[in-house]
Amino acid sequence: MIQMKGVEKSYPVGAGRTWVLRRIDLGIREGEFVTIMGPSGAGKSTLMAILGMLDSAWEGEYNFLEYTVHKMKPQQRVELHKRFIGFVFQQYHLLDDLTVAENLDLPLSYRDLKKSERQSIVADTLDRFQIVAKKDLYPSQLSGGQQQLVAVARAVIGNPKLILADEPTGSLHSSQGKMIMDMLKDLNRQGTTIIQVTHNENWAAYGDRVIQLLDGWIVPTEETKGVAREA
Repeated sequence: MIQMKGVEKSYPVGAGRTWVLRRIDLGIREGEFVTIMGPSGAGKSTLMAILGMLDSAWEGEYNFLEYTVHKMKPQQRVELHKRFIGFVFQQYHLLDDLTVAENLDLPLSYRDLKKSERQSIVADTLDRFQIVAKKDLYPSQLSGGQQQLVAVARAVIGNPKLILADEPTGSLHSSQGKMIMDMLKDLNRQGTTIIQVTHNENWAAYGDRVIQLLDGWIVPTEETKGVAREA
């Protein structure tokens, strides 16, 4: 599903450059549940932004499904993201001027669905995440944990092929966190590919394998070498 080769990201600093990602070779098979771990500043969120096609300023090769992402224009990448990817951001990224229900409807508006179908899916999702009572509220009226629940609900509502979850349980208490992780695992069992970033060892164990990042490099193991060759 995903094949990266030699992906790098850097910023100019004075006469030199500061490297965020270095020579990333990564293969992920369709249907995998992969956890990315590493200390702060390791490049985890940057890698997720590139995987999610939200960052176009990088070098290297990236193939997603049958698409050659590194040869696509930024707007084409945005359309690909809308079509196939659900993203849970660390900082929620809900639209402040839309209600909870309207935020959930947004990913569905990119699909060829009737309004009645979209309303039905939104209603089911509100119930599934136990946030029906919040549907007419705006993000500023929600707690951090409630905003995170809405952000996760928005990411999964369109049944994307790939879910990218950057610290998906960061603002949730343990019971809510377990509910989200169980839900992601269920989606994975149904065929959705999941890539998550987490510092929590318990949540990391939900994945099939762990990729460690350190100072922008993937820490090599025999497993990561093998998967990169096979994907």
